[in-house]
Amino acid sequence: MKYIIFSIFLLCVLGVEAQLTGIVYGRNAKTKEAIIGAKVQFIETNIGAITDNDGKFEIVLPDSLPRKMAISAIGYLSDTVLITKKDKFTSLEITLFSDLLLDEIIIQARLDGTSINRLNPLLVEQISSNELRKAACCNLSESFETNASVDVSITDAVSGAKRIQMMGLDGIYTQIQIENIPALRGLESSFGLNSIPGTWVESMQITKGSGNVVNGYESMAGLINIEFKKPEEMEKLYLNGYGNIFGRYEFNTHSGIKLNNKWSTGIFAHASTNTQEVDNNNDGFRDLPLGTLFSGMNRWKYTGEKFESQFGIRAYYEDKSSGQLNAERNSQNLYGTFLNQKSFDAFAKTGFLFKSRFKSLGVIYNAKYQKLDFLAGNKTFSGEEKRGYINVLFDDIIGSTIHKYKIGTSIVYQDINQKLDSLQNDRVEYTPGIYGEYTYTGIRFTGVVGARYDYDNLFKHQFTPRFHGKVIINENTDFRVTAGRGWRVPNYMIDNLSLMVSSRLFIPTQELRPEVSYNFGGSFVQRYSLFGRKSTLTLDYYHTLFTEQLIVDRDASQYAVYFRNLSGRSFSNAFQAEWMIEPFRNFVVRLAYKYLEVKAVFDDKLQQKVMVPKHRGFVNLAYITRNKKWEFDFTANYRGEARLTAVEFSSDNKDYGLNSKAYALFNSQITYNYKKLSVYLGGENLGNFKQKNAIVDAQNPFGSTFDATRIWAPVMGTNIYLGFRYQINKTKK
Repeated sequence: MKYIIFSIFLLCVLGVEAQLTGIVYGRNAKTKEAIIGAKVQFIETNIGAITDNDGKFEIVLPDSLPRKMAISAIGYLSDTVLITKKDKFTSLEITLFSDLLLDEIIIQARLDGTSINRLNPLLVEQISSNELRKAACCNLSESFETNASVDVSITDAVSGAKRIQMMGLDGIYTQIQIENIPALRGLESSFGLNSIPGTWVESMQITKGSGNVVNGYESMAGLINIEFKKPEEMEKLYLNGYGNIFGRYEFNTHSGIKLNNKWSTGIFAHASTNTQEVDNNNDGFRDLPLGTLFSGMNRWKYTGEKFESQFGIRAYYEDKSSGQLNAERNSQNLYGTFLNQKSFDAFAKTGFLFKSRFKSLGVIYNAKYQKLDFLAGNKTFSGEEKRGYINVLFDDIIGSTIHKYKIGTSIVYQDINQKLDSLQNDRVEYTPGIYGEYTYTGIRFTGVVGARYDYDNLFKHQFTPRFHGKVIINENTDFRVTAGRGWRVPNYMIDNLSLMVSSRLFIPTQELRPEVSYNFGGSFVQRYSLFGRKSTLTLDYYHTLFTEQLIVDRDASQYAVYFRNLSGRSFSNAFQAEWMIEPFRNFVVRLAYKYLEVKAVFDDKLQQKVMVPKHRGFVNLAYITRNKKWEFDFTANYRGEARLTAVEFSSDNKDYGLNSKAYALFNSQITYNYKKLSVYLGGENLGNFKQKNAIVDAQNPFGSTFDATRIWAPVMGTNIYLGFRYQINKTKK
């Protein structure tokens, strides 16, 4: 068998075509900067490429050389270069000069909402701000509604907290970063998704499997990197308002100010409130929490001749309550949940410039303070966290761009105090580490080999190897493979805070061990023309094997949650097929199917994890009129049956079942654009599907069988919302 696999791989490598890489710059009278969206194409062929956000491109070479290649971009004079066989081994730097004959130019372009970065050996899905506009509103937990790779679900039927999943694994196994700074971990992992407004986000990059060692050791199921809008590029003024029929209102604003050629700053603000008690399923509990959230950020950027720096501060405050109707903090006979959290963090990134554009040195700093208090009925949680992070990275080439390397060092510091009733979980942890990564970019194959060594003061030595490889079979076909190890330190309290909204007792293990997993996978991307229109088929499969894991066992008893170290098997198999087709101009169709097998030993039996359906389906239809006035978007999400925890007894004697029902959710949005103003009207859960009996023993919330964590579908019905966006862009000369 191994010889067959090797033969297939060898044929792929030998059969691929050579590729050319480069970067396109634009120069005007004062500055030189990379051009996004420049077109690079070989004359008299259909072989072409578009530069990415860094101005970089990768293009497959035609069979015969030499041949002329044309480079063009709006606002710049086009140019051609002659490509010969020797250029296979170099990386080109092309400069286009500004078209000075134009006094003013207005650029309008439609970028794909989602795309695959062909330059990266990893399968990286790029989500642009255009795609985020399709979401109803307005924070990160709602920004994945039109994405098939990331699933978002409600953790319980009371608190309103949401969690993400990748490849069927909880979001704690997905490393989330904000501009390459670790985020939404520790005390932020349960409710932090709500703190990041979607309007602040410029783009997101989603990577499945183990990521690069540069980003750390915690990428076990995947990595999500969030890029905020940059001060020098963002709108001069942006306003966004939103309201829905359930009494939720939000307001977002940001402004980018360029002070001079070196300094620029960005100011961001967000406010949201829920004002209306809603109980659409008539169980006596609010379907949405009441309360407010305020968030703000100020970031700066300095660009000098030999030094660049970005720094800023971000803070938010949230106070929300839910539970039974009319429940207040001092209510004696009514069940309520009350959340109060405050956060402050400062961040900075510095870069030192060298004469060689291939050499760079960067340093990332982050300091964070988090305070969270959560009350659920008669259970109380309080937590306080102080966190620090530094990452120093140096990268260069060895002789030519065929051989590149990165080396660096990082340290993570965490001082966290957690108390849940009589349980205490405090620790001071610091983890210094070193890492290195080598990239080979050949004619037929690109490979990345990396490893990092970390020493944790509590859990000692940790070694993390990673490998990523990409083969371009032809100009329209990519094949990638990935393998790597990941590890993390579990926080059994905050990672499972939603389980407080039940009568279950927490029974922790006596010995806490770090979680360790190995991830192996691959992807196949085929681009082709169907009926004269572009189309893309993406297939990927990933296997995650845990050798150490903190098992959250809800099956052993209806009255307790047992936290145990892994003593048997635990793994996940995830397959996804996604097809994108543009049947006619400006109309994009995306279809996806996902199969998830996520198993571990629960109650001494190997079985599918609860709340994880094996089958998921996804449909997204997006159309924009030719005059860009109207935008139409429709999304359907299908969720198959999932295993649920057993309810052996309940005082109301209802049959709660052992499996959820299969169902589909339908969302739609219409946007009208008029000059600087956009108005959008939309609906969620248009089929009005609601879970019945979402709360076990809802009429006896202080009883021994109360449980609000068996939620697998919405408890609210159809939601109708209305919003607007108003923006004034910077004038470009």
